[in-house]
Amino acid sequence: MPDVVIENPIINSPFEEPMRHFYFGETGITDKIVESRRNSAYFVPIPPSRKKSGKEQLVLGTEWTKDRQQENKFINDIRNTVAKWRFGGYDGVTSTTRALLEYWQRPDRERKLFFCQIEALETAIYFAELSTRRDSWIRTELKAANDMANPLLNRVAFKMATGTGKTVVMAMIIAWQALNKFTDSFLIVTPGITIRDRLRVLLPNEPGNYYRALDVVPEDMRRELEKAKILITNYHAFQMHEKGDASSNTKELLGAKQSGAFKETPDEMVRRVCRAFTKRKGGLLVINDEAHHCYRPRVVDDPQQKLIGEDRKEAEASNQRASLWISGLEAVKKKLGVQAVYDLSATPFFLNGSGYRANELFPWVVSDFSLIDAIESGIVKIPRVPVSDNNMIGDQPTYRDLWLRIRDELPKKRAKDATHNAEPRLPTALQGALESLYSNYKLYYAKWAANAEATAKGQPPPVFIVVCNNTSVSKMVFDYIAGWEKDMGEGHKVAVSGALPLFSNAHDGKWTTRPNTILVDSVQLESGEAMSDDFRRAAAVEIEEFKAEYRERYPERDVDALTPEDLLREVLNTVGKPGKLGEQIKCVVSVSMLTEGWDANTVTHILGVRAFGTQLLCEQVVGRGLRRMSFALDDNGRFFPEYAEVYGVPFSFIPSAGSNPDPRPPKDFTRVRGLPERADAEMRFPRVMGYKYDLPPEKLQYKFDADSRLVLSTKTVPTETLNAPIVGATSLHTLDDLKARRVSEVDFKLARHVLETHLRDDTADPGAAIKSWLFPQVLEIARAWRKECVACQDDMFPQILLWAQYGAEAGEKIYRSIAAGLQGEKRIKPILFPYDVEGTTRYVDFDTARPTYATDARFSQISHVVADTESWEQKLAQSIESMEAKYFKNDLHVGFTIPYTFEGAQRRYVPDFVMQWNDLNLILEVTGEKKPDKEAKVSTTRNLWVPAINNDGRFGKWAYLEIRDPWNAKTEMREFLETYRNGN
Repeated sequence: MPDVVIENPIINSPFEEPMRHFYFGETGITDKIVESRRNSAYFVPIPPSRKKSGKEQLVLGTEWTKDRQQENKFINDIRNTVAKWRFGGYDGVTSTTRALLEYWQRPDRERKLFFCQIEALETAIYFAELSTRRDSWIRTELKAANDMANPLLNRVAFKMATGTGKTVVMAMIIAWQALNKFTDSFLIVTPGITIRDRLRVLLPNEPGNYYRALDVVPEDMRRELEKAKILITNYHAFQMHEKGDASSNTKELLGAKQSGAFKETPDEMVRRVCRAFTKRKGGLLVINDEAHHCYRPRVVDDPQQKLIGEDRKEAEASNQRASLWISGLEAVKKKLGVQAVYDLSATPFFLNGSGYRANELFPWVVSDFSLIDAIESGIVKIPRVPVSDNNMIGDQPTYRDLWLRIRDELPKKRAKDATHNAEPRLPTALQGALESLYSNYKLYYAKWAANAEATAKGQPPPVFIVVCNNTSVSKMVFDYIAGWEKDMGEGHKVAVSGALPLFSNAHDGKWTTRPNTILVDSVQLESGEAMSDDFRRAAAVEIEEFKAEYRERYPERDVDALTPEDLLREVLNTVGKPGKLGEQIKCVVSVSMLTEGWDANTVTHILGVRAFGTQLLCEQVVGRGLRRMSFALDDNGRFFPEYAEVYGVPFSFIPSAGSNPDPRPPKDFTRVRGLPERADAEMRFPRVMGYKYDLPPEKLQYKFDADSRLVLSTKTVPTETLNAPIVGATSLHTLDDLKARRVSEVDFKLARHVLETHLRDDTADPGAAIKSWLFPQVLEIARAWRKECVACQDDMFPQILLWAQYGAEAGEKIYRSIAAGLQGEKRIKPILFPYDVEGTTRYVDFDTARPTYATDARFSQISHVVADTESWEQKLAQSIESMEAKYFKNDLHVGFTIPYTFEGAQRRYVPDFVMQWNDLNLILEVTGEKKPDKEAKVSTTRNLWVPAINNDGRFGKWAYLEIRDPWNAKTEMREFLETYRNGN
C-alpha cells in the first residue's frame, strides 16, 4: 500500500450521525472514505513506529493483533434497531419522553447536543420503554451478561470516549426518569472526590446546573425536576466505618476476634450513605461514573491470567476498590431496592487480573461511541505520539517506550529521604523527553500569549502534565521542572530555578508568589484521606503559596479551616478555569494517574513516567488531554482539529498472524519478600553512583588520556522526534533551543559541577563546603577538556552536556583528569545517590519462576534465595547460615550495585551475596565463567568501592571476597575472617 497523508481527519459533523469513516485495510488505515457508519468493533487504532521518512506529515499505518478487529455484534444489532425506531418517529414512548427527545434535537437550539449524547439516551429509552414488548432478545442477552458477572444487579453500560460529554448524558437520564416519574431517587457513584464535586452540576438547585446551563430541560419542566432526590457520593463511602459508641478499653478487652462488632453492618452503612432516601422497593436508580472500576473480581485457576510483581500489586489494589464499590451497591439494593444501574465509561473493559479476560468489553454495554469515532467527528483532541526519531534502534522511538529505558535509574517508592534538598538528577532519556516535549509546548504557549483577544477574555494557558509512578519520582521530576531549595549553610536556603523556565516556581533565588507548577498525589487526593507526611513535606511550599493566594482572593473565608488536601484538590480541580485558584497553572506533576473525570480542557502535552501494562491504562492517561478547548465551527459545520502531544505512553501493538500456539504448562511462581517480622535480620547498604578523591586545596593540574575522551551521538538520545496521530497532521519536536545556547555556558556548567560534586569539603558547613577559589582553575580545565576530548557525531552538539547525566559523565572525566595530574596520595570517597542514599532488604518484593531456597528467619530478612535448588547459591546460603551470620542473596530487585567503567561505558555490577559478621559487611562473589568485564568489576570493588565506603565511615566496615569453590565456601570465609580479625 502506498504511503498516505490525511491532512484533516474530521469528516463528520458532531451533531449528526457519523455516516463517513476512514477505511481500515489489512495493513492499517487508508485515506479511502467509506460512505457509511463504522461498525462497533473491539479495536483501538494507533499509529505504529516508523523509520524517519523525511516528510512533514504522518505516514499512515496501524499495527494490529489478531483479536483487534472483533465485531461487537450485540452493540451493532442494538444500534441498528434503535436507528430504525428513530427513523420511524420514536413511536411507543410516553408523551414526556417524546417531548424531551424533540426538545434535545430542536434545530434552533443555541447549545446543540452531540449526536453521541442523543444516541446514548435513545438506547436507554428504547431498552426501558420498548424492549420488553418488541425486542425481548435485548433483555435476554443483558440478563445473561449480568447473571455471569453481576447476579444481584441489573446493569446497562454506555461506552463514550473521554470528552464526548458523559456528564450531560447523566443529566439527560435523570431528567427523562424523573419527569416521567419512573423514579424520583438517584444515587450517583464516582471513583473519587474530584468527580463527586464536579458532578454537582447534576443537582437541579445548584448554581450553574446543566439542566439550565446546557438547556437539558425546558423551563416549564424544571420546577418538577427539582423534586427529585439526587445523592452524589464517591465509592469510598461504602467502606464500613468503625462505630464510636464503644470505648477503646472495651475493644481491647474483647480482642481482635470480636473487633467486627464495632464496625458498621451493611444496613448501617446504607443508612449512613443514603439517609436522603426512604425505602422504596425498586424505586432507586444508580448511575456509575467511570464504571470500569466497578466489578466483582473472580478467582480463576487460569495460568494465562496469573500476574507477578507490580502487575499483581496493581491488580490486587484495583480488585479491592472494585469489590468495595460493587458490594456497596449490592447492599443498597438489599436495603432500598434498585431499579437499574446505568454505567458510563470511556473504557468499560475488564482490568488485568480481574478474573476475566483482560481488556474485554463489559458484555452489558449497549451503546458505543469510540475514540476514532470521536476523532472523525471532531469532538475530541487528536493524540499524537512519537513515530520516529534520529535515535531509533529497531522500530520503537525513544520517547514512546520511555519507561523501559529509565525504570532502573529512578528512585524507589520507599526512598528513606525522598524530599530532602538536593539537585535533581534525571536519567538522560527522561530529561531528553521533558526538554523535547517542553520545546514543543513553548510553541503552543507562544500562540496563546500572542492571542491578545483570548488572553484579554481570561483564557488560561496550555497545560503540560506528567504522570509518575511514585512519590519519590514525582518529587524528583517536580524539583527539576519547578525548582528546588539549596542549603547554603547557617540556616540560609536559596530557591534554585527549575530547568524549564515557563514552569519554574523560583526566580532570582526566591519562590514566586504564584506557582506555575503543582505536585499532586491523585490517589491520596481522591480517597479523601490525609496525605502522607512525605508528600505533605514535598508540597509544603506550594501549599503555603496557595494559602496566601486564597486569602487574597477570598478574604471573607477562613483559609486556616482548609486542610492541605482541600487546598490542593481545589487547585487541581480548577486548572484551566478562568478566575479560579488554578487558572494560571501551566504544569501538573502527578503521582499515579491524574483523576479520571478531571475536566481541564487546556491540556496539550502529556508525559508518562510509569509502566503501562495494558491498553486501558494508555487510554485513561491520554484521556486526560482529549477535551477540546474551542467549539468554533468551520464553514462546513465541523470543528477545527486540535492536538495533544503525548510522550511515554506506549500506544503500539505487535502484529500477529496464524493460529494460536500449543499451550505450555504454567510456571509456578514464588513471592520473594523482605518480611517485616524479620526486622532483626534487616541489612542496609550504601547506594553509590561514583567516586571522588580528597585533593590538595591549591594549584590544580590535569592530564588527558584515552579515558578522557567522550563521544556524543544520537545513539543515546534523539535530537529530533516526529509525533503523529492515527490521522491528521504531524508535529516535529527538536532540541534547537538547547543547541542555541552558548558553548561557554557548557564550560561554566561543567566547572560548577566538578567543583560542587567532586571538589567539595563534605566535613565543612554546607555553606563553606564549596571551594569557590578553585573555580577559575576548574573552568580553564573544563574548557580545555571540551575542546580536546569531546567529539560530536552526526546531529549531536556539545550543549547536550548541559543535561544532568551527560554533565555528570563529563564531570567525572574532567575530575579524573585532575586526579591523574596530581602527585602524592589521593584519599577516595563515595559519591552517593542524592535521593536513595541507603538501600535496605526491608522492601524487597518480587515474584520469580526460578527455583528458590527458603531462608532461615534468624539470618535473612529476605524470604528466599533465588537459585537452582542443587546449585551453588543454595550451598553458599546454607554455609552462611551455619556460621550464624546475617546475609542476603543479592539481585537487581534488592538494588545493591557497584558502579564501574568498562570499554568507556558506565555499568553497574551486581555482587552475589552480602553477609554481616560482627562489625564487618563482606561482599561475596562466586568465581564462575570469566567474562571480559570481570577484572574491571573486581578491581573497581576492591580498589575504589570498598576503600571509598570505609573512608566515608557512615556505613560500617566493608570487605570483598571471591569464593573459588562454593562447596568449600565455609573454609574460605573463615580463613578470610581470621585474617581480617588479626589485621584489624
